[in-house]
Amino acid sequence: MPSVARPPAGRPSASPSHIPLNGLVLSESQWLFEKDELNYTPSVLAGLPPAKERENRAKGVNFISQVGIMLKLPQITLATASVYLHRFFMRYSMVDEKAPDGTVIRPQMHYYSVGATSLFLATKVEENGRKMKELVVACVKVAQKNPNKIVDEQDKEFWRWKDTILQMEDLLLEAICFDLTIDPPYKVLFELLVANGESENRKVRNTAWAFLNDSSLTMLCLLFTSRTIAASALYAAAKHCNVRFPDDEQGRPWWEVAGVELRNIRRACNFMADVYENSPLRAGTEGTIYERTPEDGDESSAKTRAPSDHLQHTPRASSVLSNAGSDISRKRKHDEDEGGGGRGAGSENSQNGHNNGLSQMSDITLRDNNDDGKKRRIDEHTTPAAPGASGIRAEDDVSEEGEVDEP
Repeated sequence: MPSVARPPAGRPSASPSHIPLNGLVLSESQWLFEKDELNYTPSVLAGLPPAKERENRAKGVNFISQVGIMLKLPQITLATASVYLHRFFMRYSMVDEKAPDGTVIRPQMHYYSVGATSLFLATKVEENGRKMKELVVACVKVAQKNPNKIVDEQDKEFWRWKDTILQMEDLLLEAICFDLTIDPPYKVLFELLVANGESENRKVRNTAWAFLNDSSLTMLCLLFTSRTIAASALYAAAKHCNVRFPDDEQGRPWWEVAGVELRNIRRACNFMADVYENSPLRAGTEGTIYERTPEDGDESSAKTRAPSDHLQHTPRASSVLSNAGSDISRKRKHDEDEGGGGRGAGSENSQNGHNNGLSQMSDITLRDNNDDGKKRRIDEHTTPAAPGASGIRAEDDVSEEGEVDEP
């Protein structure tokens, strides 16, 4: 039986106060595309296969993550840098753009160089600045696949990476139209967890967090807003952990209170399911293991929703009330049959019988809650990890001869 999440005491079931301002939504919507349009990016039009382009994007985001870990940057900064990278490659190509006569019109943009520049810009936007020397040294170590490499300012690679980052910063700003303000899905996810009373549920929290980490490797940020992606992560985590969220006082489901359409949530989850199914880590595995949800399915039957009457008319609660009521009636009839103590004594006995019945009902309810608690603790220890969590990490970009593929 799925567990029903309850909002914390003194807090409403969900608060619409965290819905973003219209200006931010409008700015983010300018970078949203249809799914078919992702097959007509500059790289694909220049001759790069769509699958190879998606792989290179994932490698660029993986480069950002490794450099960010070495610099101990927060996840929000890495997410911002990954969005910059995906938006950049919607206007520039990863391969040389050539004219019909074969002359190069625009040279290629390597995803490592764009990733390093995106991270440099994100550290300033998110106010997590690092020294230029530290960033360059980390980029050299990650690009060379040698974390123990000694890099100094006299190193040839040091100056090559430094010049590349400084030169590409202006190009990156122009490509993303100086649109630097981004609402990372991690912040929205935490707000949704708190609003729905699941901020302390480690299983749900970690599953949703893994969903966001994996989505940054894909082009999901070009299809949906950050709020939709965060809601999709919570939706997938709730389904995996068998958790339901109750409606608010007006009977609205949690996604409506959060300002997200259920159809878009399901589309995002299905997109990630396709990514997991086509992951190189599943090579040789047959069959479909990730559940798809009909995008236009009935909202009332959503697995993550617990309608208002679900908490008041559960079979277990009805059974407890029925049994307790029968005990109270039998006790009252027994007291009336004795009748020797007068009306006052009968009333007192009836009241004692009522109290005994309520105590029995409380004991039954308490035992049921304890049983649910034990079962929930067992499930938390025996349930496997989230499907596909961190399962699409990009492989190291190394050629067969062992040479490093550098920008």
